[in-house]
Amino acid sequence: MSTENEGNNEGNAVPPAPSAPPVPVDAPAASTHPEHGIPPRTGAHPESQEGDPTAVLPPVPPGAPDGTSAAHGAEPGAWPPPPPPATPAYANGGSGAGWGSTYQQPAPKSGGGRGGLIAAVLVAALVAGGVGGGIGYWAADSNDSSTGSTTVSASQSGGDFKRDAGTVAAIANQALPSTVTIESESGSGEGGTGTGFVMDKQGHILTNNHVVAEAVDGGKLSVTFPNGKKYDAEVVGNAQGYDVAVIKLNNAPEDLKPLPLGDSEKVAVGDSTIAIGAPFGLSNTVTTGIISAKHRPVASSDGSSTGKASYMSALQTDASINPGNSGGPLLDANGSVIGINSAIQSASNGLGGTGQSGSIGLGFAIPINQAKNVAQQLIRTGQPVYPVIGASVSLQEGTGGARITEEGAGGADAVEEGGPADKAGLQPGDVITKIDDTAIDSGPALIGEIWTHQPGDTVTLTYTRDGKTNTTEVTLGEREGDS
Repeated sequence: MSTENEGNNEGNAVPPAPSAPPVPVDAPAASTHPEHGIPPRTGAHPESQEGDPTAVLPPVPPGAPDGTSAAHGAEPGAWPPPPPPATPAYANGGSGAGWGSTYQQPAPKSGGGRGGLIAAVLVAALVAGGVGGGIGYWAADSNDSSTGSTTVSASQSGGDFKRDAGTVAAIANQALPSTVTIESESGSGEGGTGTGFVMDKQGHILTNNHVVAEAVDGGKLSVTFPNGKKYDAEVVGNAQGYDVAVIKLNNAPEDLKPLPLGDSEKVAVGDSTIAIGAPFGLSNTVTTGIISAKHRPVASSDGSSTGKASYMSALQTDASINPGNSGGPLLDANGSVIGINSAIQSASNGLGGTGQSGSIGLGFAIPINQAKNVAQQLIRTGQPVYPVIGASVSLQEGTGGARITEEGAGGADAVEEGGPADKAGLQPGDVITKIDDTAIDSGPALIGEIWTHQPGDTVTLTYTRDGKTNTTEVTLGEREGDS
């Protein structure tokens, strides 16, 4: 097996992530990952039984590198290697640890979580009702002799007026009919709920791999539109490393309206964002925010029984994203899709002891430029293709970059003979600190950044050797499939 773009995790495994957006996790003490192309092996993660895929990122430990932490528990040289330092939890209805915290168990489908919320609301309503009744009686009594009404009616209200193009209401009105809720179920009946959106008129739906992972082998998928129409669906292809999947509706309707895809490279920090999904099973929920960072290195477990990890150079947003938002669109102010909501970072165990955390304003989305390329490849061949440099890098924290290990996964050479890195003159022990103009502070960051390219692309790597800084050009190779 090629060690290209793999990480070699020495004694650290990534905790399981529920069906909620991923959250970054603590980095292992020493780990290596065959640089780009082979996701690390992680422990199995229970799917959220609340029915909402979305990975949750745990809190960042003090002194941890920005957005990265190595996975714990992975066997040395095992494939795929464990995820890197920052491992967000999925946004499908489960939660995981990340950036210094451990993964949390997803909330059960049935239980007191939602009941408690309803009860709290009911009590508040009763109290308000009592107070309101008293005030109402006093007002009626004191104004018993008055005549006429002081009520003022608005000239326009609700649906009576037109929303201008570009407003959140107008964008939501256009996007909601093409955003769907996905229910995934394995052969044993396990599964959860996530989100997806219409990609083309042929009935292809773009979503996260961890949303449909349970249904890949003999499971069931159903897709429900906001108008209540429900369709069975099948997995066309899934890319675990990218956390992208394409499913197709059976007997797709002829009036499908694909969402327009934007250009994630042109997104700027501070741009407005709109997220649509089914947080905690509440379908067709719209939230807003901004792009709070770009090129955020994130590693997250997929919540499947194989327990592998995914890597992304993510768009960070403070739009509220919760378990169930996974796979849903992140839109810009023009209503174009700029990302796929995939992970969140969590700061606690959630309310009411459910073990499932909610949004703290740190959500992560796969840039749509990358997701589109992956989706098109999946539709053509059913298999993902990963760009690789043919070297194994450490997933350990504090290396000051992506350090090429002394040995690759399974005892293979750390630098593949005749591979891209070998041809470029890279050697074990070299520490890669930049790819083109993007700074690299860890193995996971290098993996996520390389995966934003295509096989055959030429990139410039800056690295240090024996205290000296050097640069070299590398033409990326390729690896097909996730195994």
